[in-house]
Amino acid sequence: MGKKLYVGNLAFSVTSESLSSLFAQYGTVESAKVITDRDTGRSKGFAFVEMASPDEAQKCIQEVGGRDFEGRQVNVSEAKPQEPRTGGGGGGFSRGGGRDRY
Repeated sequence: MGKKLYVGNLAFSVTSESLSSLFAQYGTVESAKVITDRDTGRSKGFAFVEMASPDEAQKCIQEVGGRDFEGRQVNVSEAKPQEPRTGGGGGGFSRGGGRDRY
C-alpha cells in the first residue's frame, strides 16, 4: 500500500508532471496531483504525491523536503487524512426586507 505525501510551498509554475518527475528520482510515484483553484484553474501552491511504499515516502520527506524546486523551498510531510466537512452551506430562506409598511 502506498503512502500519501503533502507537498507545500510550490511555485505556481509547477505541474503534476514536473512534480512526478522530481519524486520519481526517489522511488515509484503512484500519483502526483497539484491542487488547483476550481474557478481559475491556477495552482493553489500545494500538491499530493502518493509513493509506492512507506520507505520511499520517508526517503522523499528527507531528500526533497527543504529542497529548492522551481525557485521555491518545498515542504514535504506525511499527508493527514481529510476530515469530514460539516456545516453544509447556503443557509435558509430569509424573508427579511428593509422595507417597513405602515
